Amino acid sequence: MRRPLCVALALLALGGCHRDVRPVRLGTTTSVQDSGLLDALLPAYTAQTGARVAVIAVGTGAAFQLARDGNVDLLLVHDRDGEEQFIAAGDGLSRHPFMWNTFEILGPTDDPAGVRGAETGAAALARIGKAAAPFVSRGDDSGTHRCERRLWEAAGGRPQWAGYRETGQGMGATLRVASELDAYVLTDRGTRLAYRGGFRLVPLVADSPDLRNVYSVVIINPAKHPDLAHEAARRLADWLLSPAAARAIDAFRVGGQQLFHTLQSGP
Repeated sequence: MRRPLCVALALLALGGCHRDVRPVRLGTTTSVQDSGLLDALLPAYTAQTGARVAVIAVGTGAAFQLARDGNVDLLLVHDRDGEEQFIAAGDGLSRHPFMWNTFEILGPTDDPAGVRGAETGAAALARIGKAAAPFVSRGDDSGTHRCERRLWEAAGGRPQWAGYRETGQGMGATLRVASELDAYVLTDRGTRLAYRGGFRLVPLVADSPDLRNVYSVVIINPAKHPDLAHEAARRLADWLLSPAAARAIDAFRVGGQQLFHTLQSGP
């Protein structure tokens, strides 16, 4: 009776070599989650590998903190400066840019600040600030908020005016507030296209170099957090960087429009 039991235990142990005991915890941004991209990508990964992924979608700044605290196994974020600082501090091993979309500045159709046709995102924000027009910011240290701060810096600094509001919330909630107020807002194109609510704002400025939005996979340093699922995280990272994932990313559509582009593909 002992031999069949030993064989069964051995087979169970062998099978365990190919399956993760717990899901890989992926710390990522609300923009990736809200767009629906992960709902298209991750089931394919699980079907191919049997590995499960638990998504923790927060602002990019919060995602970095989750990783510093050892609460996620892998990062998918979109803030190059923050990624490089994370690695320089020893919290990350490497960053791997692999896809992009664009930020857009949305506003009311009548465009009271006259930003339509601005050559850059920074120039558009400068016009909004000069006109003291309503503007809604995420204000949450997300990748989108960090981009906004860079644009204000390039515009010469953000002026103070009563119409500037911060939601402290994700992109979907911020879009809803901006639409209700007929305000300008900075968003990523993916979330705007995937937004399901009634929406009055229109894209006014996009596709300038300072509005390009690059996403990277960031590998967490095992020396800082040896208890994380580093091997499983590396397998997920390798898959996200693979040709199979690239085809799925480039094929992902909402309303017939492509939301994300891999770095190997064109616009």
